[in-house]
Amino acid sequence: MTQKSWFNSKGYLQGIFWMTVVCLISNSNDILTKHVGSNLSGAEVAFFRCFFSTLVLLPFMAAQGKASFLTRYPGAQCARAVLLILAMAPWCYGVAALPLTLATTLSFTVPFFVLPLAKIFLKEHVGWQRWFATLFGFLGMVVALHPTGDAFNPMALALVVSAAMFATLDIINKKLLTEDETLLSMLFYSALGTAVLGLVPALLTWQTPTLQELFFLFLLGGGGSLILFCLLKAYAATEVSALQPFKYAELILSGIFGFVIFQEFPTISTILGAAIIIPSTLYITVYETHQQKKRVEREELEMKKAA
Repeated sequence: MTQKSWFNSKGYLQGIFWMTVVCLISNSNDILTKHVGSNLSGAEVAFFRCFFSTLVLLPFMAAQGKASFLTRYPGAQCARAVLLILAMAPWCYGVAALPLTLATTLSFTVPFFVLPLAKIFLKEHVGWQRWFATLFGFLGMVVALHPTGDAFNPMALALVVSAAMFATLDIINKKLLTEDETLLSMLFYSALGTAVLGLVPALLTWQTPTLQELFFLFLLGGGGSLILFCLLKAYAATEVSALQPFKYAELILSGIFGFVIFQEFPTISTILGAAIIIPSTLYITVYETHQQKKRVEREELEMKKAA
């Protein structure tokens, strides 16, 4: 019997390691997006990111044979691709135009949009605790945006739209996709579909990238898929709620990288907004994990009674 390597074992430290890698790659992707976005449009950056992500995933798909290219839910895959391009394009525009810390802070707001969408489309029961945490989180988003301030950049609204689209994508994943679809297939068709849909907007705003920019865009495409891989490794190693606090290390890293690379310094409104948003999202995660455990315990108890 062969012993598992440390990286493939389960445990709290392994979970922290993979979550830290997620934060580093995510920050690196934002840095690359901001850098290439200074010359290329957000639509073009989004297209190349998905195009290169498709190329990176193609050998893995081919290695698993023709069956890996079959999908039982082409409609769901198309819907995911549409939402992804609607999420990624404004994200690329926003990251290029705004400080990294503000972009990172607003990326934490996705769970706030998930709640009302889950209530409407999935008919999920939502307790008052989640509603309160969500409304409190939206208040933090307004504080971070500081819409009445002189320094307000309307491009920040692009990040808000992006967060709403990513939340809608989460709902689509829960609603339409089942265990019949492999993770690799979902990643591949999402990247391929988004690249196809993003080609026309990219051509309309086309600026021929340099070889260096193409290299950075290739790294961006590979990094997008690598983030999900590391995130799944983290969640497989230990509980999601235990890792959630380490996710916010991304904000610290974005502050450091933003200052060192782009000479950015977080504003007071961004810091105050983050101070409201982070506890709100953390509470939602802990609350949902606790509720899920209670549901599992109830189901196990009912099964025992039935037996």
